[in-house]
Amino acid sequence: MHTPFIRYFHTELAKQGFLTVRFNFPYMEARRRVPDRREVLEESYRTIVDQAKNSKHKPARIFIGGKSMGGRIASQVAANGVDVNGLFFLGYPLHPIGKTDQLRDEHLYRIKKPMLFVSGTRDSFARRDLLEKVVTQIGSSAQIHWIENGDHSFKTPDAKPGNADALHEALVSLVDWFQTIA
Repeated sequence: MHTPFIRYFHTELAKQGFLTVRFNFPYMEARRRVPDRREVLEESYRTIVDQAKNSKHKPARIFIGGKSMGGRIASQVAANGVDVNGLFFLGYPLHPIGKTDQLRDEHLYRIKKPMLFVSGTRDSFARRDLLEKVVTQIGSSAQIHWIENGDHSFKTPDAKPGNADALHEALVSLVDWFQTIA
């Protein structure tokens, strides 16, 4: 939750009036490199959603998502019944690097909420043709915003320090999407 990427989206969304929550999974808090078991990751995410829903802020709508694995875990909890208004993925890890035959998509088809995938066209975790096929199979509830020449973190080969242009483009696509599904 302390990476510049996550801080950027958290801060910029808050500046525009969105209540945002960021958190670390237990393994990150413990400074371990190996992620927790799926059940632990999902329970952590469910706990955060419950806390947000029951907070003093009483949000009218809840959108969940995240960067890479955080987005994948968000989609898994939504597919398993956590009630939210929509999901967003900032670099969805559709497959392990170089293993395009190992898609992580089966659960996505059970989600009946709006979804936005923001992905770089050079993302080694989501080959463009494969992600487009998945989004097409999901149907009209899913959209993709492509960051041209962006990698898994939207960095482009010609990026200026901080990658501000691509991050801003991703932010604008996310805010626009939130406003269209209001």
